[in-house]
Amino acid sequence: MAKYQGSCHCGSIAFELEGEIGQVIDCNCSMCRRRGALLAAFPREALTLTTPVENLSTYRFNREAIDHHFCARCGIAPFSEGKGRDGAAMTMVNVRCLPDVDLASLEVLAVDGASH
Repeated sequence: MAKYQGSCHCGSIAFELEGEIGQVIDCNCSMCRRRGALLAAFPREALTLTTPVENLSTYRFNREAIDHHFCARCGIAPFSEGKGRDGAAMTMVNVRCLPDVDLASLEVLAVDGASH
């Protein structure tokens, strides 16, 4: 199983991620379109925060079902947390925050989040 190190730009939010990156999502909802994230879904336990939880700033909107975490210092949003359709805790990781990932090699799926 692959292991990745990820962070925001300034390093105030850093994490380890264990799992395989298959398809990534390019969503056009109001949030994703503005931040330009490429997202990969993982079970929440695949992500381990390596910096203090107090470094996370969180934004919720719409139904407030997803915790969109970002760094108040540099503004980068490395991951979000919520529940999958099955009710299990999950995280959506912005693969642009994983420096060892070759973005050009990823299969990108366009998702019409704006219509939902």
